[in-house]
Amino acid sequence: MKKRRTLKDPRGEAALFQRRSLVGFALIVLGLVALSGRFFYLQVERHDEFVTRSENNRVKPKVIPPARGLIYDRNGVLLADNVPAFRLEVVPEQVPDMQAMLRQIGAVVPLDEDDIATFRKQLKQSRRFESVPLKMHLSEDDIARFAINRWRFPGVDVVPYLTRHYPYGELFAHVIGYVGRIDADDLKRLDPDRYQGTSHVGRSGIERSYEDALHGTPGYALVEVNADGRTQRVLETHPPTPGKNLYLSIDVRLQKAATAAFEGRPGAAVAIDPRNGQVLAMVSVPSFDPNLFVNGISGADYKALTTAPDKPLYNRALRGVYPPGSTVKPFLALGGLEYGVRRPEDTVLSTGEFCLPGQSRCYRDDTRGGDGVVNMVRAIEKSTNTYFYKLALDLGIDRLSNWMGRFGFGQKTGIDLDGELSGVLPSREWKMANSRQPWYPGETIIAGIGQGYWAVTPLQLGHALSIVAGQGVPRAPRVVMATQDNVEAPRQMLANPPTGPSLVSNPKNLDVIKQGMEAVITGGTGAKQFIGFPLVVAGKSGTAERFSRTTSAYDTNKNNAYLASRHRAWFEAYTPADDPKIAAVALLEAGAWGAQDAGPIVRKVFEAWLATQGGAPVAPAPAQTGPAPSGSAQVEDLPAQAESEAIP
Repeated sequence: MKKRRTLKDPRGEAALFQRRSLVGFALIVLGLVALSGRFFYLQVERHDEFVTRSENNRVKPKVIPPARGLIYDRNGVLLADNVPAFRLEVVPEQVPDMQAMLRQIGAVVPLDEDDIATFRKQLKQSRRFESVPLKMHLSEDDIARFAINRWRFPGVDVVPYLTRHYPYGELFAHVIGYVGRIDADDLKRLDPDRYQGTSHVGRSGIERSYEDALHGTPGYALVEVNADGRTQRVLETHPPTPGKNLYLSIDVRLQKAATAAFEGRPGAAVAIDPRNGQVLAMVSVPSFDPNLFVNGISGADYKALTTAPDKPLYNRALRGVYPPGSTVKPFLALGGLEYGVRRPEDTVLSTGEFCLPGQSRCYRDDTRGGDGVVNMVRAIEKSTNTYFYKLALDLGIDRLSNWMGRFGFGQKTGIDLDGELSGVLPSREWKMANSRQPWYPGETIIAGIGQGYWAVTPLQLGHALSIVAGQGVPRAPRVVMATQDNVEAPRQMLANPPTGPSLVSNPKNLDVIKQGMEAVITGGTGAKQFIGFPLVVAGKSGTAERFSRTTSAYDTNKNNAYLASRHRAWFEAYTPADDPKIAAVALLEAGAWGAQDAGPIVRKVFEAWLATQGGAPVAPAPAQTGPAPSGSAQVEDLPAQAESEAIP
């Protein structure tokens, strides 16, 4: 069967093509209209926004951390400096594979385990667009090797910065302290805006106590970057405000002299100007190098410091607490005069022992057979225990603790350093709060000679001595003397007004104490320590027991090494006696006798101070040989041997 042949319809095909063309053209026009509308929306309606976003891709703000304030001694000697250095920083969001980068970059810039561990810790604490330090203090070789391989590590760059440096190292470690890298705990307490770009914060000492003044305020720069985020040029700069410079009241010459005088033996010394409370020297021996902590101390170095038997990290001047021994006797004598319990001419017979009625065991003097009849001046000179046993008992523990508390014992001195301990001032309330036990007469007796529950810091004793030397006027000790906005600005002295009126109602009472302390130097326990010194010195020694006696027998072992293992050696003094300008205290944790062992330390501090005042060189004190002079040590009972009957 044949198929029917269809005829072409040119008109119909033309009409169909025309319709299709119109539809296609309409679609094209609609597309162009939509595209034009979109272009109009993006280029006109949102022009400002996209210009800003485009500019932000090209121009980046970069935080400029402030330079940390410098620290000087009282004469302008630089103690804490900022030195230029370079570190390796990483921007996490620009690193495709962090693990691979850390593996590869270690072959270019050596990284140890501490570097990696610190970086990972900070990486978790930071936002992805913030730079995180990977390695601090790059060497020139490190920088050169990285520059050659820089193209391999997107998001990693060498960044210049100022790092803290302590030129005197161990000499000021316990006073100035050190800075350390900011950690998670710091981020919680620090102002994020103020600490942008800052990697370090004060950790101890002045660096911590004056962090707000030392830190400053950050600035910023607008920089042009390329597609890889590398800086091409700086468009605009808003400089930061540097931290304030600090001037300490400490004199580096006194600090050196005091430290050298210890000859490596553990202990502490404090010197204060009684006229204004300024600390002239404060040392704790042994010490450590604070530079180790600045950019992250290694595990090995930190372990060596924390496990060292002599505890170099321990600030003995501020936190060391020790029984003061006979150094408290002048304060106690002054209390007896102020309360009217004693007159200067009142005497006590010292026979070698002091007994409470009904008590089988007595309290002895250091001098076998006693010192005979002594008045107040003679008792201070000879350090006669019997006199102060009786005085403490007559005062009673309540008045004794109240009076001694006025001099700052048992509380913080208020020094402008963090971490100070308050020690222990024996009192009925303190014992009840700590042991739920009543107070016994025997405990009052031994409190009168600085034993028993007593615990004072060298700073506390130095502060109390400065009050006596300053005519009884209390002032909080201060380490920072002045601030400075910049190196060209004038110093702004910091006021340190008295914290109250004089503690002494009658100036003649202070004269009696001064006479007794002068007698200590001219003929008492400190008679050999200031021979040839051109100024009149008033002082007092103290030799506090570290262990309780088990018998009443006198210890016949005169070996200095043996005695040093049993005693804490103290010496306190001020000069010139009639117009005191410096008061100093020295403590040796292991010293045979207070005057013999701690006295020379105070002497050397005074010699260094006199040299700073333009005084002529002083001949050194003659070397001591043989046993210590009578009365230079106190070997009293501790609380375990105190009277068992409670005071009602």
